[in-house]
Amino acid sequence: MAVIHNQSHLLSLLQDFRTRVDASCRYSEEFTNIYYDCMDKKRRNLIRLYLDKATLVWNGNAVSGQSALGDFFQSLPSSEFSVQTLDCQPVHEQATQGQTTLLVVTAGQVKFDGQKQRYFSQNFLLTAQASPTSDQPVWKIASDCFRFQDWKS
Repeated sequence: MAVIHNQSHLLSLLQDFRTRVDASCRYSEEFTNIYYDCMDKKRRNLIRLYLDKATLVWNGNAVSGQSALGDFFQSLPSSEFSVQTLDCQPVHEQATQGQTTLLVVTAGQVKFDGQKQRYFSQNFLLTAQASPTSDQPVWKIASDCFRFQDWKS
């Protein structure tokens, strides 16, 4: 009897995890579409996606806080991002003091005005914030790491 109970408990845990992963994928895809649309077309709105004390590491250079992030993003030339890969996973709540968190990894190509097209990868740690108007969480960037992927020929 204990084996059957343990199996049903395990199946329940797996189903709960599968549900979390599926939701994470939906949230990550929605977030990615919004993020890169803002980056290319509505950059002044981009900082709204970040927590007040968020950190961005752009090719090894750290920028922290919304004011500094806003200045940094406005200093970049206009861009055209093309995301080819997107991966995500929920981060275990034990690692984030119970805060619902997602790891989102993207990669693709970007062309900044006046520069050649380059490959990039970007990692986001997103944290769920309560929405005043919806049951769905609002995802904010806690940490962002962008890196050009230049290979030697």
